[in-house]
Amino acid sequence: MRSPLFIAGCAVLALVWLGPLHKLAPGPFAAHMTMHMGVVAIAAPLLAFAVAGGPYDPARRWPHLFPPLPASVVELIAVWSWHAPGPHTWARSTTTGLVLEQGTFLISGLLLWLAAFGGDVERRVERSAQGGVALLLTSMHMTLLGALLALPPRALYAHHAHHTHGDLTPLEDQHLGGAIMLVIGGLVYLVGGLMLAAQLLRRIHAERLR
Repeated sequence: MRSPLFIAGCAVLALVWLGPLHKLAPGPFAAHMTMHMGVVAIAAPLLAFAVAGGPYDPARRWPHLFPPLPASVVELIAVWSWHAPGPHTWARSTTTGLVLEQGTFLISGLLLWLAAFGGDVERRVERSAQGGVALLLTSMHMTLLGALLALPPRALYAHHAHHTHGDLTPLEDQHLGGAIMLVIGGLVYLVGGLMLAAQLLRRIHAERLR
């Protein structure tokens, strides 16, 4: 296990779940979105990188449970479902909803990042190819959802539409939250996909030189 990465991932989760964002999450949409991105785009990859390829890597022990492309579909369903008005309102207004939402984000995020970067070295070329595609697809749907939240002319969540948060109107707050998802979510998953694509190309080039 790569201890510094594991400690960093746990520290991010502690900051997101126990720090000021936790107190702000029922209010500003942007704070709630920052929690989401902290879990799936920062903590989950750090924790996955900490164990990927090592003795504690679940993708090595049970590779059939960590196929990259289905894992990307699981995260897509989790992210889009929790941003539908009903589930999102429940997560914003109740402790039970928030715990289930954040737990779903962490599990789906870990599933995808471990599926993409974990597993045995012998299957690394195959997994890198599928993992790169999975992360690039995830980057696309994160960007799309972020744009849908950042661009509409009205607030999409009824519980949020009639409350101001600081100096921001509800619509401006929603636009800011969408921009956070678009930039952080889209960029992190894009970089992950490009990293795997570069690894794959280097391995193919090395095999051709043998």
